Amino acid sequence: MKVCKFGGSSLANAEQIRKVCDIVLSDPERRIMVVSAPGKRSREDIKVTDLLISLANARISGYDGLTELSAVVRRFADIAEELELGNDIVSEIEQDLTRRIAADPSYTMKFMDSLKAAGEDNCAKLVANYLQSIGKHAQYFDPKTSGMILTEEFGNAQVLEESYTQLALLKDYQGIVVYPGFFGYTKAGEVATFSRGGSDITGSILAAAVEARVYENWTDVDSVYAVNPNLISNPHAISEITYDEMRELAYAGFTVLHEEALTPAYRKGIPVNIRNTNNPPARGTMIVKSRVNFDSIVTGIAGAKGFCTLNMSKYLMNREVGFALKVLQILADEYMPFEHMPSGIDSLTIVLRQDVFTPEKEKRVVRRLVDEIGIEKISVDRNLAIVMIVGEAMAHTVGVTARAANSLSKAGVNLEIINQGASEISVMFGVREEYCNYAVKELYKEFFQR
Repeated sequence: MKVCKFGGSSLANAEQIRKVCDIVLSDPERRIMVVSAPGKRSREDIKVTDLLISLANARISGYDGLTELSAVVRRFADIAEELELGNDIVSEIEQDLTRRIAADPSYTMKFMDSLKAAGEDNCAKLVANYLQSIGKHAQYFDPKTSGMILTEEFGNAQVLEESYTQLALLKDYQGIVVYPGFFGYTKAGEVATFSRGGSDITGSILAAAVEARVYENWTDVDSVYAVNPNLISNPHAISEITYDEMRELAYAGFTVLHEEALTPAYRKGIPVNIRNTNNPPARGTMIVKSRVNFDSIVTGIAGAKGFCTLNMSKYLMNREVGFALKVLQILADEYMPFEHMPSGIDSLTIVLRQDVFTPEKEKRVVRRLVDEIGIEKISVDRNLAIVMIVGEAMAHTVGVTARAANSLSKAGVNLEIINQGASEISVMFGVREEYCNYAVKELYKEFFQR
C-alpha cells in the first residue's frame, strides 16, 4: 500500500481537492491520504492556518474572535459549496471551531495548538465527506482514537514510540483512510502539533506504522531540484536522492520536505516519492536509503541565513581534558543547540542559530566561558549564512572542496568558515548573509553549468 500526503496548495480549493481525490482513486494501492489545511488560492490569499492563528490571537488578547471565526468558516463553506456537499459538513466544522475557541485561552500554547490543528482536522472531514458523496468507501480517522500519541511539547511535539503499534491497525481498513496531518494528542488528551509544516511528519509516521511500499509526498513542484528554482531558471531536476543527502539539504534551506519528516521513513527504509499534484504523470524524485547511479558529483546546493559564530581561544586548549565538554555544558544550561563546531589547536568555533543566541544569552554565556573555563579571547560574529554542497559521490571524488572554494574566491566571496562532516557527503561554507544567494548561484555554475 501507499501513503499519500497532500500539502496546502494541493487542497486550496474545490478544484484542487477533486484533483487530489482523482490521484488517490487512480491507484488502488493509495489507501491512506494525509491532508494539510487549505493553502493559498492566489499569491495575495491567506492560508487557513494563518487565519486560525489570527483567531487564536484574538481570543488570547481578550476579544470574542467572531470576525476571525467567520473568515475561517467562510473558507470551508466556499469549498463545500463548490463540491456540492450541502450545509451539514459546514455546520459540523463551525461547531468544532466554536467549541475550540470556548476553551480557556490563558493556557496559550495549548490553546494555540488546538486552533492551529483545526485546519487539518476539518479539511480531512471535508475530504472524506466529498469522497463519500461520490460513492467511494472512505472515512475520516481521528488522531486521538487511532493512536497518534505525542509528547507535551506544544508547537514542537514528537511522536511517542507506542503510537506505531496502534497506528499499524489503519492498514486493516479496506477503504480509503483520510487522516489529518500536523497534530496528535498527548497522553492527557490535549491537542499537540508538530512544528510548522508538520503534515509531512504525519505522513512519514503513518507510512512507517503500516510499512507502506512507498510514501508519496504530493506538493506543487515536479521534483526536487539541485538548487532553489527561484534563484536559477530551469535548474537540474534530481531523479533520485538518498535520505542523508535530503536531510543535509533540508537543513540548509530546501523547503520541499519538512526536515524532520524523513526520520520515520528512514528507520523503516521506506522510499519517499516527491510528486506534483498539478502534474501527476511526472515521476518526481525518489528519496531512498542508498543509490549507485549519480547524475552529477554534487547532488544539490542550498543556503540558509540566520547564523552566528561564537569564537574562542585559549593557549594549550588542546591539552586540557574535557575542554569542549565544559563549553557544551554551558550551552546546554542555556538550552542552546549548536550546529557546527570547527576547531584549531588553541581555538574553537561554535556555529549557532542567531535567533537562539539572543543578546541576553550571549552576555551570560560569554561571562561563564571567561569565569569558569578561562577563555582568553572571545568574540561573536553575527549575520552569517551557511551554504552547503551535498552529494554522496563527493566522498569518492578528489578536489570537490577545492573547486567550490576556488569558484567562490573568483566570485569575490570571502569564506568565514569551511567545515566538512565525517561522512564526506557535504561541505559547509560560512559567508556573510548578503552573499548567500550569490554564493549558491556561483556554486551551481561551477558544478552544473560548466
